Amino acid sequence: MVLPAVAGAAAGDELYARPGKLVKADGARLNLYCLGTGTPAVVFDSGWEDWAPVWAIVQPAVAKWTEACSYDRAGAGFSDAGPMPRTSMRIADELDGALHHAGIKGPYVLVGHAFGGDNVRTFAIRHLADTAALVLVEADVPDPDVHGGGERIVAQLRACRDAIAAGKRLPPLAGSTGQPTRNCSQQFFRGLPEAVWSAQLNDKLLELARTKLAMYDAYISEMEQTPVDEAYLQQHRRSLGARPIRVLTTGNHGVHALDPNHPKDAKQQAYQDHVARAQAEWLKDSSNAKQLFTENSSEYIPFEQPAFVVDAIHEAWEQSK
Repeated sequence: MVLPAVAGAAAGDELYARPGKLVKADGARLNLYCLGTGTPAVVFDSGWEDWAPVWAIVQPAVAKWTEACSYDRAGAGFSDAGPMPRTSMRIADELDGALHHAGIKGPYVLVGHAFGGDNVRTFAIRHLADTAALVLVEADVPDPDVHGGGERIVAQLRACRDAIAAGKRLPPLAGSTGQPTRNCSQQFFRGLPEAVWSAQLNDKLLELARTKLAMYDAYISEMEQTPVDEAYLQQHRRSLGARPIRVLTTGNHGVHALDPNHPKDAKQQAYQDHVARAQAEWLKDSSNAKQLFTENSSEYIPFEQPAFVVDAIHEAWEQSK
């Protein structure tokens, strides 16, 4: 896969190549990076197989006008392993505990990318008083066809984990025809090394991916618990009143990099239309909700159109005050 280069886009990203602040939270210690000052604070959660560096471009921009905090979920990045299973309910409660232990007062503007959308929506259900607004960045929707492939993904992750535990060479990942062969350490984010990041950050992320068993255990459990998370969200759905909700939709859900040489076929377009409609359902949860569209980005809007994300956060932040 050829990733687009964004010159200087993540300047200063070496921040994410070392631990920030490790904070106790319900049986885990979570790694937090907080920049800027102001209230309400903006708190970021990342997609599956991602952690804090996915916000390396967006977070410093938001920190120009308020406190902005990203973090590594338990097991990932520099965070310690956390209790199992890794449900969105546990993740949301750990995040709430960590923020309070770190002295970051709520309510928060919660920003969730992809799987992180499940977590921040769960946070809003369980900790409504600590929720000022939601910004859902190409957030995941219930989809049995996609998550039905979870067993294959989990089996591949487990093979990677077992190779690390045994000190063996990392096995190659199953890939698409014509694509370069990758090994286990390159599967995180949209593929490592990432073109928009410095060599220093890429090297550290690859080191973690080659050595940290807890990260594999956490992502295996997160994938296995997805049906539980989705059932919880459906069964406990609640109104957020007038709290702002912004839903960012690309029409490229699950697509890590745009390829103009391979436009979507009819089946792929139908799937994207389904995702957009499912994301629109979240607008019913607030009297101040909007769905914002862009077709100029892959699922990784924080890399390819960071200003689109920052502007949506700023609007939600302003209106949440």
